[in-house]
Amino acid sequence: MTATAGRVLRQLAHDPRTIALLVIVPVLLITLLRYVFDGAAGTFDSIGASLLGIFPLITMFLVTSIATLRERTSGTLERLLSLPLGKGGLIGGYALAFGAVAVVQSALATAVSVWLLGLDVVGSPWLLLLVALLDALLGTALGLFVSAFAASEFQAVQFMPAVIFPQLLLCGLFTPREAMHPVLEAISNVLPMSYAVDGMNQVLHHTGVTGDFVRDVVVVAGSALLVLCLGAVTLRRRTP
Repeated sequence: MTATAGRVLRQLAHDPRTIALLVIVPVLLITLLRYVFDGAAGTFDSIGASLLGIFPLITMFLVTSIATLRERTSGTLERLLSLPLGKGGLIGGYALAFGAVAVVQSALATAVSVWLLGLDVVGSPWLLLLVALLDALLGTALGLFVSAFAASEFQAVQFMPAVIFPQLLLCGLFTPREAMHPVLEAISNVLPMSYAVDGMNQVLHHTGVTGDFVRDVVVVAGSALLVLCLGAVTLRRRTP
């Protein structure tokens, strides 16, 4: 597992475009959003925390799904799995590698949002960082999972409208979930991004750790772990 993680990190270190997408792009998007609402600072405060969790999730999903698929189509996964290495260990290695990147990504995005862009947070910025990190890990897990069902990098990208966009629309970013149609509200209640956004909002409006925040963190972390397990089960050696 650690050898796989080290190999993936070495590959990432030689790919500056991927590093920029993972680490720099979320910060640039949040900065852009801050100045889009330059005349309405309260608007940025109300949605900035939510996007602080959403942007890392999306970028980690995109990069992880494509990177894992590339490993399979190139035959790398088939060679690795011929060694005494189980699917769980392989998936764990990828999760460790991208998780390390997620730590850097989440820390940078949180620091820029709170201390440079002036995001007004009632709670602790460390709690924001925790939720952002869990969101990035969830994106990593989802990317590893859907890569098993794609035959090309183009197909991996096509999973974004099916996996990410419905969660984005129903997570409560655009309108409170309780104001949605009851059917849509029920669907949103089982989507992990809804709890990621709610966790950010809990930090935004409460000074301490609330029961709802603990629930949100447990749901996001549990969802990431569940999807990683599913990814290990569905992982294929190669693409036909």
